[in-house]
Amino acid sequence: MSSSLPITVTVNGRERRLDVAPNETLLAVLRERLSLTGTKKSCGEGECGACTVLVDGRAVNSCLMLAVEADGRDVLTIEGLASGDELHPLQEAFLEAGAVQCGFCTPGMIMSAVALLATNPDPTPAEAKEALCGSLCRCTGYVRIIRAVLDAAPRMRPVGNGTHN
Repeated sequence: MSSSLPITVTVNGRERRLDVAPNETLLAVLRERLSLTGTKKSCGEGECGACTVLVDGRAVNSCLMLAVEADGRDVLTIEGLASGDELHPLQEAFLEAGAVQCGFCTPGMIMSAVALLATNPDPTPAEAKEALCGSLCRCTGYVRIIRAVLDAAPRMRPVGNGTHN
């Protein structure tokens, strides 16, 4: 029996071929093998949301997902949101709303919000709260975080020519 398994995963638009241990998490691969440290390691139990990434467009706790489960899939991390020096609309909104304090939870919050706004471009405050319920922040109240998500929503809606506002 082999101690590693080959996988091919697209991370932030780049195809990566890796040999992973059967018990290695997606979080470990992202942070330790690919040096994508924006995805945070915290509780390791799927309770805090700090490790949230998008897998095929769906928010997942990367601490609970085995790397082998990402084989053939598309993974988007916080590092994949910005376009060069241009921040993603959610990143801008978080900064503008003062929704970032220590910043530890911010990448996971933003990734959960990206997933929400991709499927619901005009969420209510209650829907935004529900989408972020798996993300814990110890520094802020959630008022500014929810405001940032709602402020970013119109910026992310497609306009007639396929671009965003």
